[in-house]
Amino acid sequence: MAYKISDDCISCGACAGECPVGAISEGDGKYVIDADTCIDCGSCEGVCPVGAPQAE
Repeated sequence: MAYKISDDCISCGACAGECPVGAISEGDGKYVIDADTCIDCGSCEGVCPVGAPQAE
């Protein structure tokens, strides 16, 4: 089960730098997580200032 970034994302990029497998990239207006690459580690959730990454 991969993480997904909600519309609460403020595009700060903190999550992208924390992802150990590079599953997070800048999308259109918010960051996005590639579900096929995500290993469900939760690292992104811990660094996000607004709690946008959430387990699906």
